[in-house]
Amino acid sequence: MDLQIALLLGQDGIVNGAIYGLMALALVLVFFVTRVIFIPQGEFVAFGALTMAMMQGGRIPGTLWLLVGLAAVVLVVEAVRYQRGNPVNWPATVVWCLVLPAIAAALILGLRPTSLGMQALTTLILITPMGPLLYRLAYRPLADATVLMLLIVSVALHGVLVGLGLLFFGAEGQRTPPFSEARFDLGGIPLSGQSLVVLGVTLALVMLLFLFFGRSMVGKALRATALNRVGARLMGIPTELSGDVSFALAALIGAVSGLLIAPLTTVYYDTGFLIGLKGFVAAIVGGLGSYPMALLGALIVGQLEAFASFWASAYKEVLVFTLIVPVLWWRSLNSRHVEDEE
Repeated sequence: MDLQIALLLGQDGIVNGAIYGLMALALVLVFFVTRVIFIPQGEFVAFGALTMAMMQGGRIPGTLWLLVGLAAVVLVVEAVRYQRGNPVNWPATVVWCLVLPAIAAALILGLRPTSLGMQALTTLILITPMGPLLYRLAYRPLADATVLMLLIVSVALHGVLVGLGLLFFGAEGQRTPPFSEARFDLGGIPLSGQSLVVLGVTLALVMLLFLFFGRSMVGKALRATALNRVGARLMGIPTELSGDVSFALAALIGAVSGLLIAPLTTVYYDTGFLIGLKGFVAAIVGGLGSYPMALLGALIVGQLEAFASFWASAYKEVLVFTLIVPVLWWRSLNSRHVEDEE
């Protein structure tokens, strides 16, 4: 391996690490607020990429009917909860179940966007509401369950969404045109415009998330819910709405990630699982509790994958997932175990 090859691999590792970083941020966000290890995070990536590809092919994406179906079921569930005397946040319910699905249907069925920018915006509007709708159906009834029970639900939901992905998109992979066709030469190292788009969007999203959690009232409410759910509820923070917002952000981040990687690689209905799993490894390397450390873990995973693909391409996935073993071993040695009181 010479210096040029090392630089090329390093560049690939940074680009891949940026995507894994977005996945890790979404996983840490959801886990912080709801204690859910959200295994289906990668499905938002695949749904976003394949929805964009179907629109570019002049077809109506099946995710539109999935969104409409989820919205209808959630409306029925909320109506039943209201009849039983449980409080229902109707403004948020109207937004997730009626407003955003109606906008997505109007854009896809009526406007039929042809420009790349409008197709990307339509994809984001279509995928984002799926997060809070899935949260209300699968996780909110189990808000007080153990982390293990929530993990089991996540695995089951992952299987359901992968099956729906196969139904809606088929087994064939899809790619989309890049957002930038530019080509650059940096010291003899070729650099594509799409790679710069990936890095730029990732940095912009990271900065917006930091500002959101540090400056906005909603972000501070999410942080309060993450630190002490009961205390936040006593202070008047609607913790159920916090779950909606965290899952909506996770779905948005997943859809953006799908749009970014679709021009770089062929995306299949089950591609999101590996991407989400690598994001999970990055989050574990970062401690599953710190956004900056999650980003650092994502860069480590990206670099390890890139150089492993050169030295041992057949085992690159094994090497990436094996990284979690020494990390967990090291953390177990440095953690303080507290026995539960009887």
